Amino acid sequence: MAIPVIMPRQGQSVETCIITEWVKKKGDSVKKGDILFNYETDKASFETEALEDGILLDVFFNEGDEVPVLENVAVIGNAGEDTAKFRPGSKVIDAVIEPSTIKAQEHPVTSALISSAFQEKIKISPRARLMAEKLDVKLSGIIGSGPNGRIIVRDIETAAASAPVSVSQGTTIKNIAPVTSDLFTNNDFEIKKLSNIRKIIAKAMHESVMNSAQLTHHMSADVRKLQALRAKVKSDMEKGSTLNITLNDMVCFAVIRALEKYPDVNSHFLGDAIKSFKRINLGLAVDTPRGLVVPVILNADELSLKGLANRLHDVAEQSRKGNLNPELLSSSAGSFTVSNLGNYGVEMFTPIINLPQVAILGVNTITYRPADIGNGVFAFVPVIGLSLTYDHRAIDGGQATLFLREIKIQIENFNEDV
Repeated sequence: MAIPVIMPRQGQSVETCIITEWVKKKGDSVKKGDILFNYETDKASFETEALEDGILLDVFFNEGDEVPVLENVAVIGNAGEDTAKFRPGSKVIDAVIEPSTIKAQEHPVTSALISSAFQEKIKISPRARLMAEKLDVKLSGIIGSGPNGRIIVRDIETAAASAPVSVSQGTTIKNIAPVTSDLFTNNDFEIKKLSNIRKIIAKAMHESVMNSAQLTHHMSADVRKLQALRAKVKSDMEKGSTLNITLNDMVCFAVIRALEKYPDVNSHFLGDAIKSFKRINLGLAVDTPRGLVVPVILNADELSLKGLANRLHDVAEQSRKGNLNPELLSSSAGSFTVSNLGNYGVEMFTPIINLPQVAILGVNTITYRPADIGNGVFAFVPVIGLSLTYDHRAIDGGQATLFLREIKIQIENFNEDV
């Protein structure tokens, strides 16, 4: 008996997954437990195993295709069995009206009825529909680039970008494609397609900037106490201790203490409401071979400095290996995020908010600045740069500044024991 192979759901927030490799090919014999294909979400990669013995009778998607979760991707069964009923979009109702058959210029009344019917049958992802409503993009006439012609977010973005933009009364302009200069030949450049993870990151970053009012404040904090504690930790490690607490761990600990004093920053902006968290679920931006991911430490406010350091190291390592629980990589799981570029020597930057969170802290490298160290004596002291980007729809500038100053105070008065 033929059975379908579906695209698994990896977390409630995941709508689609991308097939990265077919390990088995159409016509191959498979055993229960054999790996059929590999796929990835926007944050991690996974494998799908065969649930039954049989033959891989049919494959409905290719490598690189973006597939809705719970969609049939293949069929396993016995030789000669029909697979047509399992094929996505095989239902007659899905093929009643094709967009290409609609001619808006002919027979206005009939055309309106067809357009109405098409709207009812149109295939579109929930995120794309929401974006279309926000940008006032008409769905009629859009040919989806997703699986089986499904309209996805990038189709809405393309439609919005190509729409006429009013510049003055009676005058409109359209986006014009750049003209390729004759000064360059094909040997002067190379065009590479974006990886799947890069496409997803690009989409998320663009949506964050487009759908929020982001502003960044910068401040610096004296890190002499943090450096003293770090020196003690390194000394203990040389004597055999396995406890490794980094400067980033200490900064994250200071951030948690500051969030406890300014809980409004520990929240999500929902458009017409704000979701305030009672616990602090701290996200940490981690650079991996596949791209940027943001694993979340749940209930980080309950951890000691040692406990926080261990958890941060664990989730960072699991993220690099790609085997972290997808639910802990969702932006909706975190309540605040820290992004540290200090190790790269960055002195100042403007991190992009991980929506729907209302703020993100960028941690910069340590530099030296002159300061009064007492009794009128000036010396160069080490300071760390702090860059807070916040959503001005949810937080006012004064509140953001007070929160950032509290992080500075927590760092400069750091007195945790190890």
